[in-house]
Amino acid sequence: MFENQTEKEARQEILDMVSSYCQKYHNQKKKFQAGDRISYASRVYDQEEMVNLVDSSLEFWLTSGRYTDEFEKELAEYLGVKYCSLVNSGSSANLVAFMTLTSPLLGERRIKRGDEVITVAAGFPTTVTPMIQYGAVPVFVDVTIPQYNIDVTKLEEAYSDRTKAVMIAHTLGNPFDLKAVKEFCGRHDLWLVEDNCDALGSRYTIDGTTKFTGTVGDIGTSSFYPPHHMTMGEGGAVYTDNPLLNKIARSFRDWGRDCVCPSGRDNLCGHRFDRQYGELPLGYDHKYVYSHFGYNLKATDMQAAVGCAQLKKFPGFVERRKHNFARLKEGLKGTEERLILPEPCRDSDPSWFGFLITCKEGTDRNHVVQFVEERGIQTRMLFAGNLTKHPCFDEMRRSGEGYRISGTLENTDRIMKDTFWVGVYPGMTDEMIDHMAKTIREAVL
Repeated sequence: MFENQTEKEARQEILDMVSSYCQKYHNQKKKFQAGDRISYASRVYDQEEMVNLVDSSLEFWLTSGRYTDEFEKELAEYLGVKYCSLVNSGSSANLVAFMTLTSPLLGERRIKRGDEVITVAAGFPTTVTPMIQYGAVPVFVDVTIPQYNIDVTKLEEAYSDRTKAVMIAHTLGNPFDLKAVKEFCGRHDLWLVEDNCDALGSRYTIDGTTKFTGTVGDIGTSSFYPPHHMTMGEGGAVYTDNPLLNKIARSFRDWGRDCVCPSGRDNLCGHRFDRQYGELPLGYDHKYVYSHFGYNLKATDMQAAVGCAQLKKFPGFVERRKHNFARLKEGLKGTEERLILPEPCRDSDPSWFGFLITCKEGTDRNHVVQFVEERGIQTRMLFAGNLTKHPCFDEMRRSGEGYRISGTLENTDRIMKDTFWVGVYPGMTDEMIDHMAKTIREAVL
């Protein structure tokens, strides 16, 4: 087949065929009809992602490579940060971000076992999991409705002389009150980790400057799992402006090693064999010196290749999410006697991940959810609802150790009982949004 072709010509022929294949078999969009299934989220892609994926696979480098470098550079430029590290999932991004703050390189500010980290229970478990696995103590604070983010009036009450950090998510794209949280962290010299996995593209104006969420605190994290704002199948990122935090994060991601040379490149610093580390002999190979107990959390270059194509489309994804959210909210006007509709945080411009709805007294969530699900509309809970009620907390709950609840979790428990959400992903058409609004209205009016 490729008898008289160069490798470059053969590759181009393959990629052209892949592009044609995707356009014919993947990009055919069927007009929505009532009764069609409406997922809460889905991938939005075209031939560019598939061509990049195959292009990367033909190189057969497999691990992190040129597409990884390109993705890290372009995401950092989009967010306006200095450093970005690609990892294999959003959960790994949270793990790396938290473990970075445990490094001995941070001196007295490092998080040690038994130290406390303020967070919320109304969210996804892997925001909290790294704390528990390491031996830090999560301190759970209640949230507000209808913003579904941390109640900043409760922060001082949650603080203790063991508090070292705040690590919380921007819920379903809605930024938490970054101004209040940032000021709180500044007063007490605390680290701030923004779990930005559900909010990529959201913006917040603080002190007259508008920034992307994930870039206001010390470290931000993202997820590129298929339902999220953009995808590479599996994948995540850790980003920061702090060079020391970046160095530590990359060490934890790359087996815990001290060397910063990328895979496949040796001795960039020129000192591979002339230094002494720990109690190792002088000149021990720096590529095998470990400054942290780390992991291998890198993504593959094939994942990064998909991500590079997605990034080019991403600003359009954000605008469509905003459009879908606004149209759905307009369509649900008149239901406020039965439902609490979501509200953005002050000074924010959310890139909405979903549309949260809380049922008022006299409106049964289970009835509403089952009604809309039976008519083909997929729903989701606000993840854990109240994480401390789950079986993973059974042992700690019985012992009374390992975590702390500050005040009450009244709204958190209400969310667990009365709240659900539907999607607004960029592949949704106006017809789909209007059908969702009509169906939800029928369920409650």
